[in-house]
Amino acid sequence: MSRALIVDDSALMRRHLKEILEAKGGYEVLAVRNGVEALDALDSFRPDVITLDINMPEMDGLTCLSHIMARRPTPVVMVSSLTERGAEVTFEALALGAVDFIHKPDGTISLNVDRIERAILEKVKAASRARLRRSVGLQQRLRDQRDDEAIRPAVPAAGLAKALPPLAGDGFGAVIIGVSTGGPGTLEEVLPAFPADFPWAVVVAQHMPASFTAIFARRLGEMCRLPVVEAAQMMPLKPGVIYIAKGDADVVIGKRATGWVVNPMPAGSQFLWHPSVARLMDSAMHAMSPESLIGVLLTGMGDDGADSMCELKRRGGRTIAQDEATSVIWGMPGELTKRGGANLVLPAGRIVNQLGAWLAPAGTPREKRHGTRKG
Repeated sequence: MSRALIVDDSALMRRHLKEILEAKGGYEVLAVRNGVEALDALDSFRPDVITLDINMPEMDGLTCLSHIMARRPTPVVMVSSLTERGAEVTFEALALGAVDFIHKPDGTISLNVDRIERAILEKVKAASRARLRRSVGLQQRLRDQRDDEAIRPAVPAAGLAKALPPLAGDGFGAVIIGVSTGGPGTLEEVLPAFPADFPWAVVVAQHMPASFTAIFARRLGEMCRLPVVEAAQMMPLKPGVIYIAKGDADVVIGKRATGWVVNPMPAGSQFLWHPSVARLMDSAMHAMSPESLIGVLLTGMGDDGADSMCELKRRGGRTIAQDEATSVIWGMPGELTKRGGANLVLPAGRIVNQLGAWLAPAGTPREKRHGTRKG
């Protein structure tokens, strides 16, 4: 039987989480009040997964998380409030190695926790199977990318005889990125690698609540060489801009008389996850030619976007699936691969280099395809 450690200073929250994970998750559960007690239980209880509140007396969640990752790395799901401060601290926790986060219910916990029961079970179960990421700073990530052998031509997915040739370098297009569990850390690795002269737009659908995406876009903007904006209202789709879809909604790409636009829409009830990767990809294929689209499916549970990106490949567009070794959860990219929809299966650190190789005009020196890197 798998073991779950609950760390929360609220007795009511501990009781509700314990009931959910024991009765419906089948876990052996130990619930403690703060980070000090959690560290005492780390070796004696040896949990397979941990839910960790952020705000606690004696030792807060971030401090506790850093000790867990140093002493006995374990999949951790943070329990976060839907506030700006809660979002900022949550992203710090994800950077330290937490797998995912649960929204702490607003108002009366006993009345609202039932609404997120399914999400709690899904996230805890997914986290218990997750591959933990190494926690590194941004500058180290950029140095790793600079020194990595990822500059070499990408290795084709199974069944391909050779890597695909470059696309035409003069046309405008969009890179559609779909990502879920493990996404914030992966995007903080992938998006800063885009060079400042990248010629296409980049549109990202990361499953995330609305109160988090603006803060996430601002955080990414401090890391990236391209401007990063939250697609919270209709705006022109421009080359060399990264658009983060607004949370708890969907975003679509459309064609207007003045050009292409990216437009937030109410979450579609026919889609399970939001912002929906499938809806974004379908709208892009409706508005733009397949040859001007590249789909990238990164870490995440489920299969959101897999069928749509299979269709993009069938129509002549190009697709990349993140490989299993670098995915926190190889659900979404794994489904794309299993369904035969991935032109290439690549480690996260090699994806941007491959995009540059595809978009560079023939004869462009390799170093210019990837832009000048910061030291």
